[in-house]
Amino acid sequence: MVKKIIWSEQAINERTEILQYWINRNKSKIYSLKLNALIKEEVTVLGKFPMIGKDTDVINVKVKIIKDYLLYYEIKNNELHILTIRDGRQNPKLLKIK
Repeated sequence: MVKKIIWSEQAINERTEILQYWINRNKSKIYSLKLNALIKEEVTVLGKFPMIGKDTDVINVKVKIIKDYLLYYEIKNNELHILTIRDGRQNPKLLKIK
């Protein structure tokens, strides 16, 4: 269990963009609200069980799958640092972590 969950500026911006995309696409906030609630719920679970994510090619960085999205994070000093969240269907070569 971690003591604190910290969202990077990049992850905050990406989550906002994802939610805004669905608001614009659906002309409604309903799906975005549900997706945001799911993301928050999964991050809470990660806070309790931080090792459940899959290891990545980047040392100390793990990934948690949330629907079509990949949430990349690392654990430092008993804190969960959320680095980025992205659509898993995007080109992985464009992924920038850290």
